[in-house]
Order: sequence, then structure tokens, then C-alpha cells
Amino acid sequence: MKQKAYAAAGVDIDLGNKVKATLPQLLASTHRREVLGKVGGFGGLFQLDLKKYREPILVSSVDGVGTKLKIAFTMDKHDTIGAALVNHCVNDIAVLGAEPLFFLDYLGTGKLEPHVFTDIIKGFARACAENNCALIGGETAQMPGFYQKGEYDVSGTIVGVVEKSRMLNGQKTVKRGDVVIGIESSGLHTNGYSLGRKIYFEQLGYKPSSRVPGLKGTVGQELLKEHISYGPLVQKLVKKFNLSPRAPSLWPVKAFAHITGGGFVDNIPRVLPKSLDVVIKKGSWDMLPIFQIIEQKSGVPDEELYQVFNMGIGMVSIVSADKADAVLKFINASTLRSSSAKDGQKHKAWLIGEVVKGKGEARVE
Repeated sequence: MKQKAYAAAGVDIDLGNKVKATLPQLLASTHRREVLGKVGGFGGLFQLDLKKYREPILVSSVDGVGTKLKIAFTMDKHDTIGAALVNHCVNDIAVLGAEPLFFLDYLGTGKLEPHVFTDIIKGFARACAENNCALIGGETAQMPGFYQKGEYDVSGTIVGVVEKSRMLNGQKTVKRGDVVIGIESSGLHTNGYSLGRKIYFEQLGYKPSSRVPGLKGTVGQELLKEHISYGPLVQKLVKKFNLSPRAPSLWPVKAFAHITGGGFVDNIPRVLPKSLDVVIKKGSWDMLPIFQIIEQKSGVPDEELYQVFNMGIGMVSIVSADKADAVLKFINASTLRSSSAKDGQKHKAWLIGEVVKGKGEARVE
């Protein structure tokens, strides 16, 4: 059979349709009863259950995974990319106390490679199911000549909901004397990879396949670890400790900051009053080996490292000092919900800082 003209130009619609035919089975695990319609329509349909809320506030976020993709291309390993993106987006809305409702993805590539597409979508579906979030649609674009051979880009949009009276707002509730709890990350998550790749592959001369003392896996495996989702943990913490639904001033769990691009320095101030600072104490947590190597061998000043990387802390919570021990104990007893985690693996958290008088800034000392 003669090749179709569009396929000869680099866009194989028939292959795209064949690959996408597997989507209904993959997406079934993410189904929520509020989802209407079938996969493949012009728009995903979600009927919000208004009986569950007095004043529902929709919370949305969109993001990508940055140059972490470069490592996936080099290793031809794509099964953690989709989950990392979903979990990143979940965390961004979790800081407001929102639960995720649905997720949509975008995948752009020069040539559609079925095994790559399937691995990425499996990651989307797996993470959505772990976060009780419906994967209701997406877009796959074949754009020959636009991407380098073997490369692609992904982004995702998430929509969640929070009861207005239960929404977290640290700018109104955080007070001087509150403390900061840091929750362990799995590694670089989805930020700082341009510098991380330069340090590991150019400056230190490692390859993705290199084994380095202190790292459990290869350098590539460590850098491709999934971004942890803190969404389920945040929901449990809010439900357990913030018992007065219409009295935020009495809530012991006051704010969360997702430590993404900008590290501690740029993310924590997003939830602070203008009259208060947060001081993070170096050495107050067990730093992951991937960051120990960066800190010891890169020559990059600590001031910049703590603004680029999460340095082993993926999420921080600001809580009242009198409840800090109870919150810390609860987090350390909570199971990390991820298929990439070992069975029964728990979150790890430490008391890493405090709230002091200032001007809405965060600093690491």
C-alpha cells in the first residue's frame, strides 16, 4: 500500500490512532464517578458534586518537568516522567488544601514512538490513580522538524477543589514563633536539572550509567526518580489537625510550600505575611546523597544551591509550635503513597526552621 502523503511528511495519523486505542484501558484506573463521556471527545467532562461543598473553590495549575527530559532521552527510560508531572501538579494545588479532581496532558514530539508514548501515559495513569485524580483528556501532537530526533515535551494541567472555609492561607494565619517542618524529597524532583546535569555530566564527568559511592542506583536512575506526591499526606494532616472549620486562626497546620523552582528562598515567601521571615537551619535534616555530592563537589555557593534545588526537602509545612511534635510524629508514621516506593515506606520529616520577625523572606543559615 502506498504511504499516505501526511505520513510521508512525518505525521502518521493512523499510527497515532492505533497507539491511542489503548487509552481507554489505561485511563480506566483513574475513573471517578463525576467523569462523564468517553475518552476522545473534544473536551473532557467532569460534573462537580456540589452537594459535597458549601462554597467550592476550583484550584488549577499547569507545569512541565523541565530538562529532566534530557536524561530520559539519553537513557530511553520514560516510565517515571508522566508520574513526576502529575505529582508535581498535585503538590502545587495541595498547598492550598485542595484535592485533585482531574488532569489533562500535552505531549509534543517529532515522531511518535509507541513505546515512549505508552510509558509516559502509563505514568500519568498510575499517578492519577494514586492521587484519586481522573485523567480525562489530553493532546498528542506530531510535529516533524520541530523537535530533535528522539525528543519530546510534556506538560500537564490539573484542576482541584477546596471548600472556601477550609482553604489554607498562610499570609493570614502564620505567626511569629511558628515552626517549619520539612518533608523529604526523592531527589531533584522536577527542578534544577539544567544545573544538575552540568554538574554531574560536564563538571564531574559522570555518565547516566555511572555508579558513584553513596548512590544506590546509577546517576541516571537517581536523577530520574519520581517526584513525590504530598497531596494525600496534606489532606490527612488538614483533616486530622485543623478541626475548627470556620476558625482558621485556631488551625495548627497553617501553610505548606512546595519546594520547586526557586528552592527555599523563592517558594516559602509565597505563603508568608509581609512582616515575617522564615529561617531554615542547614544540617537539620538528613540530606540525600545526590545533594551531598552536589554540595561537596560542585563549587556552587550554598546560597545558590538552596535557591535552585530542594536539597532533599520537597515540601515544607508551617505549624504552631505547640503542635509541632504531634504533626512531625504523624508525618513520620504516614505511608508514602507511590508505586515507586517500597512497601510500607514512610514519609520522613524534620523540624528545620522557624518563623521570625522580618519582611516576608526566607533565608537559609
